[in-house]
Amino acid sequence: MAFEGLSDKLSNAFKRLRSKGKLSQSDVKEAMREVRLALLEADVNYKVAKDFVAKVSERAVGAEVMESLTPAQHVIKIVNEELTALMGGENVRIASAPKPPTIVMLCGLQGSGKTTHAAKLAHMFKKQGRRPLLVACDVYRPAAITQLKVMGEKAGVSVFEQGQGNPVKIAKEAVKHAKDYGNDLVLLDTAGRLHIDETLMDELKRIKAEVGPHEILLVVDAMTGQDAVNVAKAFDEALGIDGVVLTKLDGDTRGGAALSVRAVTGKPIKFAGTGEKIEEIEVFHPERMASRILGMGDVLSLIEKAESQLDVKKAEQMARRFSENKMDYNDMLDQFAQVRKLGPIKQILSSLPGMDKHLKEADIDDSQMDKQMDRTVAIILSMTKRERACVDAINPSRKRRIAAGSGTKVEDVNRLIKQLEQMQQMMKQFGGKGKKRRRMMGMPPPGAFPR
Repeated sequence: MAFEGLSDKLSNAFKRLRSKGKLSQSDVKEAMREVRLALLEADVNYKVAKDFVAKVSERAVGAEVMESLTPAQHVIKIVNEELTALMGGENVRIASAPKPPTIVMLCGLQGSGKTTHAAKLAHMFKKQGRRPLLVACDVYRPAAITQLKVMGEKAGVSVFEQGQGNPVKIAKEAVKHAKDYGNDLVLLDTAGRLHIDETLMDELKRIKAEVGPHEILLVVDAMTGQDAVNVAKAFDEALGIDGVVLTKLDGDTRGGAALSVRAVTGKPIKFAGTGEKIEEIEVFHPERMASRILGMGDVLSLIEKAESQLDVKKAEQMARRFSENKMDYNDMLDQFAQVRKLGPIKQILSSLPGMDKHLKEADIDDSQMDKQMDRTVAIILSMTKRERACVDAINPSRKRRIAAGSGTKVEDVNRLIKQLEQMQQMMKQFGGKGKKRRRMMGMPPPGAFPR
């Protein structure tokens, strides 16, 4: 996951500080040396890393920190605040046109995920009640138009295209089309380039001059590290960008781009791609990203994701069954399906404060938890309809058949039966406390994942 290496190194640096009752200037200096090395290894711009450490050091050697009963916590608080400031301080929204449609032009190098993220943005804004229109202005890359059509269909958004025509004219006609058909947001997917190319850059300038976009977003690949910052700087100087969409933050990236791009270009990161699915894009919040980097979790983003992904009607139905203590294996299947919508289990748990540390200590990889869930689902799917609904119907011979059908052992079936019994007992203990019961909606049963 993104920032994992940086998080580990920062955690080790602060662990030494926690062991000290009071901090000396030499303690802070040593810790800041490790922080600077961690930032450089994460591919953060050298000047940015140097300035960051200087600011933290200046604040960390103050009397308030040195005389504090918990000086390490004060230093971590300072690092958290400075990381937030480094990435922009607060979320910056895209500009809106005083009179629709709002025109957003996406640009970037080939392979950065520009076409995919144009569709992801369209999907996100559609869920917010907007009427976006995707525009195929990349007439050079083979199958670019087809790709945008496929992605547009997934997003449930119309795509405007005129084949291998003039991109400037296509953009102009698309804006006219949007006005005529009531689209309040136009997303221009422009041609990418393998490197900064004057010819294609001139084309972007002509599109900008012709349609006057209210927002120019540069799509950059987070896995390119410091190169992403250099690309952002070059595009900004040539075109004047308004913000950045950082893709592949779910990959094995060192995170240098996210920490450097604002400081180097002065332009905010506005959105971040967190996976391959159409819904896996999120608004970039510097304070939440800083918390993730420092292993403090990101509960707010998890809540927002749950609100957008989970089926409210299904949750209400489960709440009623919980209140009546009628939960069966069908309900467990529904719970697993709800959790699946939120992404990999380890990613969900790491969003909770303190969980990241426990997951590292347990040395559980991403696939281990998901495989355990898959095994549990396989056991339930190997049951008959009656067995899923009637929890007392499973006798020893049925257990053997279910285990054989799911490729598991009888012990695994017994463990699942025990899990359901534990959940039913918890429901009885809660009694009439409906609020507590509803808080549990969407959560997997106890013991569903490896200890």
